[in-house]
Amino acid sequence: MAKSLQEIQFSVLDLSPITEGSTAANAFKNTIDLARHAEKWGYNRYWVAEHHNMPGIASSATSVLIGYIAGGTNSIRVGSGGIMLPNHSPLVIAEQFGTLESVYPGRIDLGLGRAPGSDQITAHALRRSTRRDGSDFPEQLKELRNYLEPHELTQLPVRAIPGEGLNIPIWLLGSSGFSAKLAGELGLPFSFASHFSSDYTLPALDIYRKHFTPSESLEKPYVMVGVNVIVAETAEKAKYLATSFSQAFLSLIRGMPTQLKPPVSNMDELWSIHEQAIVDQQLKASIVGTPEQVKEKLQKFLAETDADEMIVNTQVFNHEDRLESYRLLKELVQ
Repeated sequence: MAKSLQEIQFSVLDLSPITEGSTAANAFKNTIDLARHAEKWGYNRYWVAEHHNMPGIASSATSVLIGYIAGGTNSIRVGSGGIMLPNHSPLVIAEQFGTLESVYPGRIDLGLGRAPGSDQITAHALRRSTRRDGSDFPEQLKELRNYLEPHELTQLPVRAIPGEGLNIPIWLLGSSGFSAKLAGELGLPFSFASHFSSDYTLPALDIYRKHFTPSESLEKPYVMVGVNVIVAETAEKAKYLATSFSQAFLSLIRGMPTQLKPPVSNMDELWSIHEQAIVDQQLKASIVGTPEQVKEKLQKFLAETDADEMIVNTQVFNHEDRLESYRLLKELVQ
């Protein structure tokens, strides 16, 4: 029997969008305000994502931002959706998240991805090497997990302090089958980026579930799916608000990322037919509409994925419209 929306958890994915004419400082004020509202409305967790060299995304120093959000809230889980591990030393991530878990015990999630979260030039600037392309992600992950084990079990010559012995939930994030298979084999929870890789959602979830092996972390598979959602009182307003997100992806496919732009009444004035086809394909899993329309589409998506949790990305220009979308969403799934 298919699950109902009331049976699963809902969480927030925030890229701390920098709107046109604004600053990162304003983005962070909006982020903490949204996090406090999300906590009040009963969202399960609040994740921020690592991106670099993006004029419209302020969450590049992800660990620092997680500390800011956790310090400004009381109970909601806070974490990374995700940390792009190939950009970092596993020891540094163990220490950073060991610090976060020590300050905010029982509230920190460590979501890990193997993509650069940027272009190749930026990846080189971050890593200072062209040798790390994500192919050694399993080895990096193993090293990181070893640092978080109690020292008496590993006897590592280098210790993560703080970090070792702390129970920090590790998630694998993915947009293909690679991390799905690895998460299953290791018995870790898995979050799939359905919000921008919808065609691979069901195959990846099938791979994860088929390869799942129970572990100390998890007895049975646990799936979270990302979904773009914009809810408004009318379908026309929701569609209008969604044009900011469409413009953001249009700027990406043109190779010229921008700050998040105001909504427009007619996207046909901005893109070619070919560009529209690419953006529509990328964002085809987005759910935009009235509460009734969104509820129906979310229930259908849940029936297809059998997810245990949905993490929602809402990229709209006006902060009040963004708050209202998340408020309406939580009302319709309760």
